[in-house]
Amino acid sequence: MLTEIAAVVLALLLSLLLTPWVRRLAIKINAIDKPNERKVHRGLMPRMGGLAVYLSFALAVLLLHPISMPVAGLLLGGLLIVLLGIIDDVKGLPAKVKLAGQIIAALAVVPFGIQVDFITNPLTGGIMHLGLLAVPLTVFWIISVTNAVNLIDGLDGLAGGTSMIAALTIAAVAWKQGLIYGGSGTHFEVAVLAVVLAAAILGFLRYNFYPAKIFLGDTGSMFLGYCLAVLAVMGLTKSAAAISVFIPIVILGIPLLDTFFAIIRRCYKQQPIFQPDKEHLHHRLMAIGLSHRQTVLVIYGISALLGGSAFLLNIITTDRAVLLLAGLSLLIILGANRIGVTGRKKAPAAGTHRNLEM
Repeated sequence: MLTEIAAVVLALLLSLLLTPWVRRLAIKINAIDKPNERKVHRGLMPRMGGLAVYLSFALAVLLLHPISMPVAGLLLGGLLIVLLGIIDDVKGLPAKVKLAGQIIAALAVVPFGIQVDFITNPLTGGIMHLGLLAVPLTVFWIISVTNAVNLIDGLDGLAGGTSMIAALTIAAVAWKQGLIYGGSGTHFEVAVLAVVLAAAILGFLRYNFYPAKIFLGDTGSMFLGYCLAVLAVMGLTKSAAAISVFIPIVILGIPLLDTFFAIIRRCYKQQPIFQPDKEHLHHRLMAIGLSHRQTVLVIYGISALLGGSAFLLNIITTDRAVLLLAGLSLLIILGANRIGVTGRKKAPAAGTHRNLEM
């Protein structure tokens, strides 16, 4: 236990120390985020901050945590996605090239035993072994979460804070599942890794929360999404409980739902699915009058609510879990329509912008 605590503390301290260095490096190599009509910030801002998060997490794990095959796969895949993000933050990459890199990084964990082997049918409780579909489904999940977190990275501290809440929720659920299933070493390992990741994010938020001094960049948003997706596969897909298939989805509800509603919105408006817009959750909350800081804190609160719900799903009966999911679904649909993220109802035009300078 002392070693695990030391790893968490080390990740936090390294993140606090490395982030200013990464900021200077980003300026030096021109990894700069420039404002445009879609972005909320108006000034130039160094990005690539995710490098500090990855280094803090990876060094803490390498120095103070046993390196099992899955952990080695996570670190290797994380390195690949971070390198892809650095190139994108410095030079910019076409979408097809980024997707190809994400596929390679997602495939990198499979030889290390990280894949979704089965899912539980929530209607019958029966186990459905995926067979040949295991690898494609694993890759699809990892890429989906990676890009979903990347999409919500639109305000200071938003992607980092929601990812930290998701990581802590993964840790709590994995720890509880470890107790339920007789002290599974894999579950406890995932719990420790998730808390170490949360500590690395917390240190970075010291410089990334409003008003930010550095952005995560694609380096960070893709790494956080990737790491959360892989940890979910490692620790939350091994349960035979009927409701288990929904737990990772609820934990990562904010990025996944924001992406889902973006697709619905663009289809409804007959726009290309991949066409960027300014109607994501954070945009719409600011449009109805919330400040930058208030918007981020409200989304933190929603993330915490979803995290608490995911933990409850893990410990209540199936019947109650179904009722909880139904209630959550109703609240999400009503809230999405009310705020306007589905495109069916528009909130007042946004009038709040952040003004940040290097």
